Amino acid sequence: MTLPPLSTPSTPAGRCPVDHHALAGAAVLAPNGCPVSARAAAFNPFEPAYMQAPGDYLRWAREEEPVFWSPELGYWVVTRYEDVKAVFRDNILFSPSVALEKITPASPGVMQILQGYGFAMNRTMVNEDEPDHMARRRLLMDAFLPERLITLEPMVRQLARQTMDRFVDQGRADLVAEMFYEIPLTIALKFLGVPDEGAEQLRQFAVAHTLNTWGRPTPAEQIEIAHNVGRFWQTAQHILDTMRAQPDGEGWMYETIRQHIAHPDVVPESYLRSMMMAILAAAHETTSNATANAFLTLLSHRKAWDDICANPALIPNAVEECLRVAGSIIAWRRVATADAVVGGIHLPKGSKLLLVQASANFDPRHFENPDEVDVYRESAVEHMTFGYGAHQCMGKNIGRLQMRVFIEEFVRRLPHMRLVEGQHIDYLSNTSFRGPSELWVEWDPARNPERLASTPPATALAAASATFTIGPPAKEGITRTVVLHAREPEGDGQWRLVFASPDGAALPAWSAGAHVDLVAGGYRRKYSLCGRPEDRHTLQVVVQREAAGRGGSRHFCDALALPVGSTLQLAGPKNMFRLDETAQRYVLMAAGIGITPMLAMADRLKALGKPYTLHYAGRARAQMALLARLQQDHAAHLHLYVKAEGQRMDLPAVVAGISPQDRVYACGPNRLIDELESLATTWPEGVLHYEHFSGEGAALDPTREHAFVAELRDSNLQVQVPPDRTLLQALQAAGVDVPCDCNEGLCGTCEVAVLDGAIDHRDKVLTHSERAAGKRMLACCSRAAGGRVVLAL
Repeated sequence: MTLPPLSTPSTPAGRCPVDHHALAGAAVLAPNGCPVSARAAAFNPFEPAYMQAPGDYLRWAREEEPVFWSPELGYWVVTRYEDVKAVFRDNILFSPSVALEKITPASPGVMQILQGYGFAMNRTMVNEDEPDHMARRRLLMDAFLPERLITLEPMVRQLARQTMDRFVDQGRADLVAEMFYEIPLTIALKFLGVPDEGAEQLRQFAVAHTLNTWGRPTPAEQIEIAHNVGRFWQTAQHILDTMRAQPDGEGWMYETIRQHIAHPDVVPESYLRSMMMAILAAAHETTSNATANAFLTLLSHRKAWDDICANPALIPNAVEECLRVAGSIIAWRRVATADAVVGGIHLPKGSKLLLVQASANFDPRHFENPDEVDVYRESAVEHMTFGYGAHQCMGKNIGRLQMRVFIEEFVRRLPHMRLVEGQHIDYLSNTSFRGPSELWVEWDPARNPERLASTPPATALAAASATFTIGPPAKEGITRTVVLHAREPEGDGQWRLVFASPDGAALPAWSAGAHVDLVAGGYRRKYSLCGRPEDRHTLQVVVQREAAGRGGSRHFCDALALPVGSTLQLAGPKNMFRLDETAQRYVLMAAGIGITPMLAMADRLKALGKPYTLHYAGRARAQMALLARLQQDHAAHLHLYVKAEGQRMDLPAVVAGISPQDRVYACGPNRLIDELESLATTWPEGVLHYEHFSGEGAALDPTREHAFVAELRDSNLQVQVPPDRTLLQALQAAGVDVPCDCNEGLCGTCEVAVLDGAIDHRDKVLTHSERAAGKRMLACCSRAAGGRVVLAL
């Protein structure tokens, strides 16, 4: 499998995705000279449709114009996942300095009002450039470490229970007013060390700050907002001055004050004063909104709510899926410090960008069936709601903690709760922050579990609470139960396994190249899907029984170990081998069991009407899986190479004449991939895509490894990696969020950027040229070749 370079856009430079000929008569031109389409010109994030469903509102852009100029805003709007991630990743080329800039310029009258209050908002953690940003972040990170945050969990749970006691017998409540604003604010003030009096006034101030920075108020509204912002500033300064008078208190702001005293050059007074106001708003508003959004999402999709009520172990992942589907931070801003290319669009220096994370989170190029709310979605944690890279939200784990506790308590005490029908969900009009102003729910108090004479045991929830952890969910708990519906032979030693839901319900949709994890008998193995995507009631894989393997394939193939009708766990689908559907021509190649993803791709290309050839090599016809279906559905495109019949795939001949507009996909053993890579050295990036059978050679052998140090440049951390731990395990133990899907060097999700140090590459993802460049490594298997490696984390 090939990966794009660290800052590669989703569309190659020079291939503008917009049809200039169709827009030749456009009245408006973007700053780079491109015509502005009618839909781009009409984009208005201040109309209700944007806030009601920002991902759906920008669906057209993701498909037709992923990076477009908005005359309404004076910003380039970025809508696809990989483009948003690439911009976040490069905080030098794309500066955060405009993150808190007023998106509606202030009038002279407003500026005069603010000056009257002494308003002097300057740089904070979110809008400062390097090297200042990381210098300050390193000094102020300790309070956000998992071992510190876990101490907040008992307090959050106690507050949640006490607050629910007030309304649990009423049968109806506005959850925002009753709970979701009050508790996050209380926790935020506790975390900061700020007295909790004046909470309602702080709420009004936070709304004013949001509208002042990210809203489009009328001139009259701007005057009122300016006064509230000015009073907010003065209130924040009074709180700060009181704390500075006795700087030995507990809380993050007290720690910041002490760092100011110790390091006034790194944490100057101007930063202290600006951060005091910014953090009072940010520390609770985002969690309050995210929690309300999560409950609205789960209760609007009743199956998701019922699933977590039945299996509370899914709650941590449900939090991530809700953050993906309905996060509270929906867009953020950057400015280009030099000419740049994003999504194939050339942007001149000084271009301002609106990165719409809420759109990226619905990008089907990254997430399978993104429009579905799926609490089993293993990739949910890859959402962009917290941002990405050096400026990723510091308080993300405080938000996760509270959301998880709230859901756990409602699942325990009010599982029968439902949304009040007919209510209008209202949002504050702005570009970047989203949460309902009210959320009404109702229930029958007579059905409250605590009222029933025989209360069902809450053992699953008790177990989940007892193992409370800080950070993203462990993937081991993100599986759904399926039943083995059929096992059919597919040649010598190969079996096609057909899975269905125990209750006959639809299973997740999937795309060509996707895989699932099968979990049973102590084994967890990945297999590519090869059924018909239109069949939503079954999922199919083919497993090759390896007699001398590690035991997983034997378990799944043998009827005695896993008879038809058995239940097992399934994770996914997830797609790390996605088909680029924009090419002119396709060459598909498979050897042995590598045919499974190639069949799915051939099915998709046939449905699209795209030209393709499928080349399939095997030892003997009896050992070539899925041959009957290939001959039935793809005979005109199929080329067979059967070793027992004296045939061999001539790779140079197969790929002769490949052009930059073509795509080559291959799955098979190392020798096939290695020869293809050698033939593709002159091809442009993105033409060749491949997937290996297994991560042979990636396994950790502590007796042969050496310890090394991973220096995390952005976090100012030194992480010790002992011989018996992978780099990924050491990073996660240190509280660093690095996702991983396979732990075998096959999927590429655990890629980290390398700044210095030689690398012992053991993955099956990076190309020869990418390994030689030494700029990236896969944390699940690769290691430092020497005693030290420096990472951009």
